[in-house]
Amino acid sequence: MSNFHPDLALVARFLPRITAGPRLLKVVRRLARDTGAPRSTPGVRAFLRDIPGARTARVFVPEGVTQPMPAMLWIHGGGFIMGSPAQDDEGAATFARELGMTVVAPSYRLAPEHPFPAALDDLYAALAWIHANAPALGVRTDRIVIAGASAGGGLAAGLTLLARDRKEIPVAFQLLVYPMLDDRTVGKTIDGTNHRLWNAGSNRFGWTSYLGREPGGADVPVYAAPARAESLAGLPPTWIGVGTFDLFHDEDVEYAKRLEAAGVPVELEIVPGAFHGFDVLRRANVVKTFRARQIEALRRALV
Repeated sequence: MSNFHPDLALVARFLPRITAGPRLLKVVRRLARDTGAPRSTPGVRAFLRDIPGARTARVFVPEGVTQPMPAMLWIHGGGFIMGSPAQDDEGAATFARELGMTVVAPSYRLAPEHPFPAALDDLYAALAWIHANAPALGVRTDRIVIAGASAGGGLAAGLTLLARDRKEIPVAFQLLVYPMLDDRTVGKTIDGTNHRLWNAGSNRFGWTSYLGREPGGADVPVYAAPARAESLAGLPPTWIGVGTFDLFHDEDVEYAKRLEAAGVPVELEIVPGAFHGFDVLRRANVVKTFRARQIEALRRALV
């Protein structure tokens, strides 16, 4: 076995190797609780907001900001099949507090009940809502960030591509945290010895659920699997972060290389010995550094 990062090795040793499927999905959803409205924290006011044409969003607004501020659309992960924006309340509040920006974390319809393009339709409606309501929200339309983690990162990349092509809403930056970008990965043989939290079996189930058919075919839309896009030119500056023991490592690195080749400013953060979703271990120093790099990248992009 290769070496996990020292800050993660003990936890990695005891994490169960579970594959997502219909039974596990049913259990996870049953255990998920409706947390209600987000809680305000020192320096950040939080509340729920209904979004026309979409669903609800958890909104985090920094206190004491008197000038129009940047805004972030944050998209939660969960393999397209589970999760909710509530799971990222702490991170959303941190972005708002540290960067003086409004963070909007919408819910979206989940697969397999709602395959592509349901989630993307919901998210585009949320993005359009931010843009249309910028004066009321106190945000700058030229400083809108699209961001997300895992499947949320893949949805963020797809949404950014869609925004580029529709030319209705400018996107200033995209932040992709170990994004799920390429359905064709399910057909590759990858050594999964050190994979944790998301493995090849889970990946196949997630993509099959989202696409509504077997992944890897020739007709998968680029907005569903952004790695399939022929051209990445014209996309906004991008930050991508991923661990070396993440199932998505290779596709994320390749996406970063293609962005750079297309003339897009890109920053790639690779964390040695880190598995998928490692940043849930918030107290680990490697996680603190990983999150700090995101804050630094956003601060540079939004000045």
